[in-house]
Amino acid sequence: MSSLAARMGDLARERGHLAAAGINPFGVCMDEVTTATEAVIGGRPTILVGTNNYLGLSFAPRAIEAAVEATRRSGTGTTGSRVANGTYAIHQRLERRIADLYERPEALVFSTGYMANLAVLSTVAKPGDTILLDADSHSCIYDGCRLSGATMVRFRHNDVEDLEKRIRRLPKDRTGDLVIVVEGIYSMLGDRAPLAEIVEVKKRHGATLIVDEAHSLGVFGAKGRGLSEEAGVLDEVDFLVATFSKSVGTIGGFCVSNEAGLDLLRYTSRPYVFTASLPPPVVAAAIESIDMMEKGTHLRARLWGNVEHLHRGLTGLGLEILAAESPILAVRMPSEQALLACWMGLLEQGIYVNLALPPATPQGVYLLRCSVCAEHTREQLERVIHAFSEVTGRG
Repeated sequence: MSSLAARMGDLARERGHLAAAGINPFGVCMDEVTTATEAVIGGRPTILVGTNNYLGLSFAPRAIEAAVEATRRSGTGTTGSRVANGTYAIHQRLERRIADLYERPEALVFSTGYMANLAVLSTVAKPGDTILLDADSHSCIYDGCRLSGATMVRFRHNDVEDLEKRIRRLPKDRTGDLVIVVEGIYSMLGDRAPLAEIVEVKKRHGATLIVDEAHSLGVFGAKGRGLSEEAGVLDEVDFLVATFSKSVGTIGGFCVSNEAGLDLLRYTSRPYVFTASLPPPVVAAAIESIDMMEKGTHLRARLWGNVEHLHRGLTGLGLEILAAESPILAVRMPSEQALLACWMGLLEQGIYVNLALPPATPQGVYLLRCSVCAEHTREQLERVIHAFSEVTGRG
């Protein structure tokens, strides 16, 4: 084992264990992606049920044509950061489009959703402040909190009572601000944050609320603006962060806020200042996809119809899905051995899902993680249900 692998400890042992079994779920190569829901993996036509492509916009003709035209007009990349030579008119157009969508005075676009969280958290919070974050938050939220220098306090996942308790336990003589950080939909289990209740805690204690809508953008709300819109608390969210790499079908991230001075992050946020800006074709595709997302009531209707169909089919087999009413269906497996066997069996039958096991999940929790797309056909979903029946011996 290399010195790097030795330093990685448990993670290295876990990956070594999988490699010894001839399984590499984290290195699956898609030889060719043919549609939003299909690819060729290992020479085999495969239905994709693990891509987070909730609205299927990665193959939207409008977005593709916009990207092609932007490439011809402005090239394949900017070769610089936004504060150097990397701000083009099309970046400002995208920011204006997002600001209008959320009815905010401005928006900031970043090169990835990960960068957006690093930028916002490391700049909004400061040493002396206290950040209260849901224990199941994504790693980029943890990283942004660490960069801020603020004190981090975790509360139990989706437990508003525990959040309240931990706030009340803070020193009475503290002088810093309180910042609460949650997600809309949590990426591993697919469960929703109790945003209305969290907003009440925020208001009671004068805290700042940051919500990451990465997996809920495009999925919830009349305009697809996320769980904050669906829950009716959009105006109470101080900073909303999201990514283009799920429902929008490209890459990049953004932040909108009802706080004055959001524009100052352009000069104080290291992930913004020192990262090359998004290529023009990506930006052009995002603008078109956001327009389709906002007007995509039919897409959301198709998505939720597909969610209900797959949920009903898998639970009908007697399988346990850890969260209801979400386009992320996390199917719990009884053991690591069953998890690996089922994941391999599904792939051999031309079905790709995500495999999740410790340390990415809590100890003893083994998941086959499915993400549903609006472009899945009922025939594809029936094939997925049949494959699950075959590999689990259910039905």
